[in-house]
Amino acid sequence: MSSAPPPGLDPERLRRFLDAEQPGLVTGPLEARLIEGGRSNLTYAVSDGTGRWVVRRPPLGHVLATAHDMRREHRVISALHTTAVPVPRTLLLCEDETVLGAPFYVMEFVDGTPYRSARELASLGPERTRAAVLGLVDTLVDLHSVDPEAVGLGDFGRPEGFLDRQLRRWGKQLDASRGRELAGIDELHAALGRALPASPPPTVVHGDFRLDNVLIGADDRVRAVLDWEMSTLGDPLTDLGLLVMYSTPLDLPDSPISTTATAPGHPSAAELVERYAARSGRDTSALAWYTAFAWFKLAVILEGIHYRWTLGQTVGAGFDRIGELVPVFIAHGLTTLQEG
Repeated sequence: MSSAPPPGLDPERLRRFLDAEQPGLVTGPLEARLIEGGRSNLTYAVSDGTGRWVVRRPPLGHVLATAHDMRREHRVISALHTTAVPVPRTLLLCEDETVLGAPFYVMEFVDGTPYRSARELASLGPERTRAAVLGLVDTLVDLHSVDPEAVGLGDFGRPEGFLDRQLRRWGKQLDASRGRELAGIDELHAALGRALPASPPPTVVHGDFRLDNVLIGADDRVRAVLDWEMSTLGDPLTDLGLLVMYSTPLDLPDSPISTTATAPGHPSAAELVERYAARSGRDTSALAWYTAFAWFKLAVILEGIHYRWTLGQTVGAGFDRIGELVPVFIAHGLTTLQEG
């Protein structure tokens, strides 16, 4: 680990806090490093040379409180720890912003790999890749099998009118990022609104369920599901639609948006849906809507990034090419909805 502390986490202050809250947990000076790859909230690996932990906090320059609610994230992980869903064990939540400058929580460190691209998955080989991705579907079925009331999450969201609210929310996000004409995006949004399906009974939904938001162990099994900042009570098929979208090969060489779908051995989207339906017993006949909605949502997210890039508000490489991807996602959404 680096000796220079990363932005947003002061190891000495964290040590003093942990010593006061859980005496004996930490046995030496703490070192911390930022774990790269997160989209929003910041994740740090922390160690005293013997034990290892993970700290989660909102981004620097804290924006929307509701989007970076540490109490909410800590609550869902703590509740799910008693279930079949693999999540890290939480140690404590701190809402005193004088410690690190923002609320944060601490959880156990779980060994595993987040596979973010087909190239990374290729190192496993076809059989192990297949096992890992099918295990991802099984984990999603386990999540959607949890009784929210039984684990204390009965009031974790407002499932009534969930899809309608989601569609309106992402429509507003689109309006906030309008800096150019985008052929087909309003047509896709309107078509989704006209074809709104009836939701099955609500479950805990992850909100961003995909391969690079889980840790895969050396045995190719899902060791931990991470990044619960979008979780709520709602329509479980939104999670499946997003997973199907991320499991669709995109013919975009050198794209800054990675997909694992082209890795040798990766099951097809149709096989993932079939496995989910067989194991969950849910009707997936309307899944084209949910997948089209996932394409729309990602198009809006990418357009937001492109809009910030045009205003000079992004830092790093690859942002200049995000804009050209948006029409591809719109086209996939329209095609998915039309072909059913």
